[in-house]
Amino acid sequence: MSATEPLARDEESADRWDQVREMPPSAKLVAKVLDYNDTLTQSQLAEETLLPPRTVRYALTRLEDADVVNSRFSFTDARKRLYTLNV
Repeated sequence: MSATEPLARDEESADRWDQVREMPPSAKLVAKVLDYNDTLTQSQLAEETLLPPRTVRYALTRLEDADVVNSRFSFTDARKRLYTLNV
C-alpha cells in the first residue's frame, strides 16, 4: 500500500459528493442520512432528520433533479416511494 492510496480514496469520496456541495443544507442532510441508511421513505427521512415533511420533499426534489437520489415505489405499500443514494 503506497502513501498515495489513502489520498486517492479521499479524492474519490470528495468527488462523489461534488454534486451535493452546492445544495441547500436540508438536501445535504437528507443525502447524508441516506448514505448511512440504504433505503428510506419520505416519512422515515423526516423522522431521522427532524425536518418538516415539506422540507424533506423539497430536498428530495433537488437531489432527484441532480441525479443524486433514486426513487422507486414500495412493494409493500404502493402509496409510498423508497429513496436510495445514487452517489
